Amino acid sequence: MSDEKKDGLREAALFYHENPRPGKLEIRATKPLANGRDLARAYSPGVAEASLEIKADPANAARYTSRGNLVAVISNGTAVLGLGNIGALASKPVMEGKAVLFKKFAGIDCFDIEVNESDPEKLADIVCALEPTFGAINLEDIKAPDCFIVEQLCRERMGIPVFHDDQHGTAIVVGAAATNALRVTGKKFEDIKVVSTGGGAAGIACLNMLLKLGVRRENVFLCDIDGLVHEGRGGSTPQKDAYAQGTEAKDLGDVIDGADLFLGLSGPGVLTPEMVAKMAPGPIIFALANPTPEILPDAARAVAPDAIIATGRSDFPNQVNNVLCFPFIFRGALDVGATEINDTMQIACIEGIAAMARATTSAEAAAAYQGEQLTFGPDYLIPKPFDPRLMSVVASAVAKAAMESGVATRPIANLDAYRDKLNQSVFKSALVMRPVFEAAATAERQIVFAEGEDERVLRAAQAMVEETTDRPILIGRPEVIDARIERAGLVIRPDRDFELVNPENDPRYRDYWATYHGLMARRGVSPDLARAIMRTNTTAIGAVMVQRGEADSLICGTFGQYLWHLNYVTQILGGEGHKPVGALSLMILEDGPLFIADTQVHPVPTPQQIADSVIGCARHARRFGVEPKIALCSGSQFGNLDSVSGRTMRAALEILDSETRGFVYEGEMHVDSALDPELRARVFPDCRLEGAANALIFTSTDAASATRNILKMKANALEVGPILMGMGNRAHIVTPSITARGLLNISALAGTPVSLYG
Repeated sequence: MSDEKKDGLREAALFYHENPRPGKLEIRATKPLANGRDLARAYSPGVAEASLEIKADPANAARYTSRGNLVAVISNGTAVLGLGNIGALASKPVMEGKAVLFKKFAGIDCFDIEVNESDPEKLADIVCALEPTFGAINLEDIKAPDCFIVEQLCRERMGIPVFHDDQHGTAIVVGAAATNALRVTGKKFEDIKVVSTGGGAAGIACLNMLLKLGVRRENVFLCDIDGLVHEGRGGSTPQKDAYAQGTEAKDLGDVIDGADLFLGLSGPGVLTPEMVAKMAPGPIIFALANPTPEILPDAARAVAPDAIIATGRSDFPNQVNNVLCFPFIFRGALDVGATEINDTMQIACIEGIAAMARATTSAEAAAAYQGEQLTFGPDYLIPKPFDPRLMSVVASAVAKAAMESGVATRPIANLDAYRDKLNQSVFKSALVMRPVFEAAATAERQIVFAEGEDERVLRAAQAMVEETTDRPILIGRPEVIDARIERAGLVIRPDRDFELVNPENDPRYRDYWATYHGLMARRGVSPDLARAIMRTNTTAIGAVMVQRGEADSLICGTFGQYLWHLNYVTQILGGEGHKPVGALSLMILEDGPLFIADTQVHPVPTPQQIADSVIGCARHARRFGVEPKIALCSGSQFGNLDSVSGRTMRAALEILDSETRGFVYEGEMHVDSALDPELRARVFPDCRLEGAANALIFTSTDAASATRNILKMKANALEVGPILMGMGNRAHIVTPSITARGLLNISALAGTPVSLYG
């Protein structure tokens, strides 16, 4: 890397840490403190009630305080990765970063605590004294052998999990990678020869873990800076001496011959190409020194093309990264009130991580790592850190293991419900979508995707096959779909898992263009034009399939303009009581769902079209288990302004009031009045709407779409939709920004029969 580039990265990193406020953490209150009543509950006198409950039963601390979700990251800064003994204060940015990872990946609150104490026994005394504050302790960046002493003392004296991540986090991820590497090579733990460099905390912990997985101690050779650890060498630590060999060999070069696994946690250049050439066929090389590994992958493969290689770096495949482990093992341990993180829990973590890599890659991980091959094999032994499935798979496995091994003080009665809860914390749409998926499971419908070659569609089809009873139909060229399925590492196959429609060569082509021509003959479409459209327009092809009863619903719109797709949907599927009423977007916010319409269909809707949107919105809200409370929004507020939008909404209100409706609606009003009951009560005390509205209907697609986009970009809202109302669920048109998860959600909606205008 050039000096100029290094300077640029340095300045960017410093700016990141300094702005907009110094550091990476802040503390936020989780309860309101807006008035005297709140103050009396939060502090004196109400706080005494919580304290007395905890005094009566210490387990109540998990009910009435944050302790059950609070971890301490504690370090004295004596062995900071890549930086060495930089001291407690200088280690604070690193520990803050660890705390951020806990929150980001597992929703765990965390304090970083930097302790200026180098005596391991005194440091252990300090850590143990913190037990009333925390639900678990993560020891970090403490030099060996002090780290062994601190952890052992804390584990003996504390009734909460104490986990030295440098040791056990690394060991767990190495264990998962080794499990899968052996699966690829067809070898077994009990048969392999292991040669390791580095006798520090991580190196010793990794070897200990390999023994627990089945490696024989006599097959392990440990080298440190002084050479091979062997009997009679002297000057070593008890942890290293446990791996001393009775041999005349003295260094790495003497023992590397025939090694199946090289485990490096030492320094750059320790393993030479000549040494790699002496290893067993199909060597497994874990060169984990950072930032420069013991050997670079290209150098190793130059002499052993079949080598399986892992490093600690993100710019090479198979990055051994502790973030795959520590947030989720703590999540599971905290949730069952574990008193420790034992071997059973650690091995469960290994098995969960390894199994994930062998499964189909998640769409979210694929999106985060575009351009990388995420298919199980030599270059994909372990999942990527941003794979959202890690939360439910690993945390639930750890929780289950804690209960089975007898260290859980708050056992979970229903593990399936627990997994669902974990998924809901990762996939914001999971809770809201549950009623829809449950309803979809009662029917078997065929969903045709117009853009079947799109990787997002392919991943959605994979998820449909795995999670629903619906059958996908994909429109696209077979060779393109096959290539993209292979590239994405998916396991779905045409005919077995989905129906494939080839627009260039389908035996039903004549029937399709004839059907389309029959519908459009008096609207300017000649037979030649019908033939051309049925060869090139996949939206029209999908709509014709639905019209002919060969599919139940069409999903299109992953590229192109919404109204372009709507034109063909309306041409082919309109009529017989079906008409596009409006596009409804469900925005999932931190405080609940909010429906917005019409975001796409009618640029400036008439009062009747607005009334139809209100009715359709109410029906769709109930599909999600939400009782609709709909606000008709405009620039006018309850008649205070004679504007076009105000007059339109008042006319729509009259149409709605002309019949009895089974839901609550009100208007016209400003958006802030719709969402703030107290403000609305001051403006219009007799309002029929109670509480905050959960659906906003606007007088133009500009206003509705702008609101939708602001919520997505500034409030981190997740969109489900757009949902095309009025077409009897025969078609839904998405937008190009949709994700694979969004397509799965829409397919679940399409997979449920719905009444007209719903």
